[in-house]
Amino acid sequence: MKKIGQSLFALVLTSSVLAGCDTLTNDTENDNQNGVVNEDGQVTVSEVRVDVSSGITDAVDVIDDAVVSIINLQRVGDNQWGWYGETGATTEDEENLLQAGTGSGAVYKVDGDTAYVFTNNHVIEGSDSIEVLFKDGTRVEADVIGSDLWTDLAVLAIDSSDVSTVAEFGDSDNLTVGEPAVAIGSPLGTNFASSVTSGIVSAVERTVPVDTNMDGEMDWEMTAIQTDAAINPGNSGGPLVNIAGQVIGINSMKISSSTIEGMGFSIPSNDAVDIINQLEENGEVVRPILGVGMVDLSMVSPQQQQAILNLPEDIDGGVVVAEVSTGSAADEAGMLANDVIVRFNDVDVQNGIELRQEIYDAEIGEDVEVEFYRDGELMTVNITMRSSEEMI
Repeated sequence: MKKIGQSLFALVLTSSVLAGCDTLTNDTENDNQNGVVNEDGQVTVSEVRVDVSSGITDAVDVIDDAVVSIINLQRVGDNQWGWYGETGATTEDEENLLQAGTGSGAVYKVDGDTAYVFTNNHVIEGSDSIEVLFKDGTRVEADVIGSDLWTDLAVLAIDSSDVSTVAEFGDSDNLTVGEPAVAIGSPLGTNFASSVTSGIVSAVERTVPVDTNMDGEMDWEMTAIQTDAAINPGNSGGPLVNIAGQVIGINSMKISSSTIEGMGFSIPSNDAVDIINQLEENGEVVRPILGVGMVDLSMVSPQQQQAILNLPEDIDGGVVVAEVSTGSAADEAGMLANDVIVRFNDVDVQNGIELRQEIYDAEIGEDVEVEFYRDGELMTVNITMRSSEEMI
């Protein structure tokens, strides 16, 4: 019995240490009553203080004041209906701006009187005005410096006088699956601003299909960090941070289903920083373009592939050129509608997503080789990549 008693005591002591609680002693004979029931027999609040600090609380303390809510305001137009079915006014007064949506973001840079905030493109899309709400309730107007549809990133500028903390970017290329991850933002709106959820880095370099124009067809693939930290509507654009309080990702999306839990995705910080710098400098991301409209070959029936495109039967993937923009690189190289692109810059392409990614990986001014079928014949052409601004 003595050994069992000693073992139980050791187990209780060990549990207290693991929980991060201080070992408490009391000189009274009845510890259960002391500090719980006073001398009048009334229940009181215990004065015991427990140290609850952890890596997560420390990480939140580092960045919390830099995290903001983003408010998308849109003007009521001539043919839009205001509250209670009344037609909205058409003047440009501030009172005609209605809150169309909210998201999250973080201040990441201060340059003199200007502070810069990152968020998602879809958070500010369609806005007539943007406001930034700080944790302390301060609300300021913001200017959109630039945004990018394909990476879903945007940069805002605000007056720096209200900024007390600036977020620091961490190295997303140096993440370990299973390490802690903390999401901070405004889920479901500003009433829940500065909400903190925690989890782990579930996976890195996840490829997530994205429908950028909401037409029901996936037209891009985002490389993302997967996390099980809860990410809800309104968290978009907010930071995913590591245990040091550094931004390792920008929360962008989640898989939402009654049968799925804990699958959120963030834009890796190393990818985001490059885009953010371009948005600051140019207001946009300048990419090379081929200058063609695209249709996946898989969307064309086998009968049309034979009758119209005259493709060999063994071709099971590629991109059909729906149209060629006048003055584009493809136009200059002589490409035509109904050409079927199967290889770009020495890489096989099966669909429009793969082709678009290869185009964007090319450099402006670079000569690339494009292989395509025209009326059943395999052809090759060299194309000099150019940006949309350089179209003839």
